Amino acid sequence: MALWRLRSAFPLLTKALSTESILCARLAAEGSLGNLSTGLRTFATQTQPTEAKVKVPLKLFGGSGNYATALFIAATKANALDKVEAEILDVVEASKRSPRFSKFIKDMSIPKMTRVKTVTEIFSEAGFSDVTKNFLAVLADNGRLAHIDRISKRFVELTMAQRGEVKVIVTTVIPLPAEEEKELKLTMQDILGHGKTAKLEQKIDPSILGGLVVEFGNKVFDMSIKTRAKQMEKLLREPINFDNL
Repeated sequence: MALWRLRSAFPLLTKALSTESILCARLAAEGSLGNLSTGLRTFATQTQPTEAKVKVPLKLFGGSGNYATALFIAATKANALDKVEAEILDVVEASKRSPRFSKFIKDMSIPKMTRVKTVTEIFSEAGFSDVTKNFLAVLADNGRLAHIDRISKRFVELTMAQRGEVKVIVTTVIPLPAEEEKELKLTMQDILGHGKTAKLEQKIDPSILGGLVVEFGNKVFDMSIKTRAKQMEKLLREPINFDNL
């Protein structure tokens, strides 16, 4: 989904955060919006009966893991996993690009019902799927919108695992040339084996001095000049055992 559609909905923030909107939201708390809030709180629990039918590829822990898992189950059941993933990533990107939106999701002084109403309006205007809209409304209702970045990362862990994708983080001093990146990806495919797809993510870190560091899963292959230099220094500092010569 294009970010311009989301940005075009941001003027709703100004309207929703006006004094009039806040007062209306408070008054509505006992009415239809209050009923909406009650319904939204059941989002995660409503997905629990389907958990036996939806195979979750990874076991995630903690609050962000629980939210990500609930979203994964709901999106899978709706056959909208890819769409929901794209929408959630759009929200994260928007929170980074728009200071106004970023301030909104972090401001806990905004009444709960105003947060829910605003989120519902913004993402309806942006054309988001029902699964994503409901999920974001749940986060707004529970005061967890500020954690959307962390939750999205955990959610992506699940979607990648579902597709058999493995994130491979490659740290170098300068970006890898296209030919070397291709060769490294082929090497990683051989290591991962059939049924897995390597997804390379490059990081630049001048402090490693040269070489590269490859991380995937719980494995780290440190082939940096910095590490080699430290190993050499340690070797040179060790006393020589002439008995073994």
